[in-house]
Amino acid sequence: MSDSSLPIPDPVVLVPANRRAEVLFVLLHDDAASPDQLESLKKVLLQAFPQAALALFYGPLASEVNRHHWFEQQGLNEYNYVGRVESALPRLVAHIQWVQKQLELDADATALCGFGQGATLALEATLAHAGLAGRVLAFSGCHARLPAVVSPHTTMHLLHGANDPVVPQDAMKAVHAHVSDLGGDATLDIASGVGHELHPALLEQAVHRLQTYVPMRRWKEAMSTLKEKSCDPDDGIDTTPPPGTTLH
Repeated sequence: MSDSSLPIPDPVVLVPANRRAEVLFVLLHDDAASPDQLESLKKVLLQAFPQAALALFYGPLASEVNRHHWFEQQGLNEYNYVGRVESALPRLVAHIQWVQKQLELDADATALCGFGQGATLALEATLAHAGLAGRVLAFSGCHARLPAVVSPHTTMHLLHGANDPVVPQDAMKAVHAHVSDLGGDATLDIASGVGHELHPALLEQAVHRLQTYVPMRRWKEAMSTLKEKSCDPDDGIDTTPPPGTTLH
């Protein structure tokens, strides 16, 4: 049960020294945790992207010091889970948009990075508010329910442990297949021998995805422009995305 007497810290926003931030990473912790849980992710992102700003949010409820929750956990069950997740979205989205405005960064320059329930919040936020973020890094978490539609503005990188006891890998494979069927832009990486954790292998793969994966929307825009510049619509230009830009 949450304790309303416990103060909720303001978001922590880290910005580059002596330069304007070019990208924004929003870090969302798991249930019963705090941004301290994401220290390894924070370090990896800052090392790989020195021009980035990081925003670390605290869940708006707390049961103990440094045990924060995104929504009420008491009485949580399969029937009220989706509703509780949705109830947490307006406040979270408002905070993300406020940080974006302060840093003068748009959705394309924003990535939501969540672990566990934080991953669920990140995925659901981009569904509820199309254009909120260009990418989602979802560690050990998935949608609150299978989506009926996907946002064409967001690329989802699903990063999971093969031995995750909270969200089995088969469930993640089913989610990824479902998103693929809807025409969504997503990748799925499963690390063998890894449980429900921010394992170094997953952190390394997350950075690799951010640095090398071309979002499907960008590839389509480039191919469309190339076709428009071509005098012959049947000139043989191959518009098939190269390896690494398809769902896998």
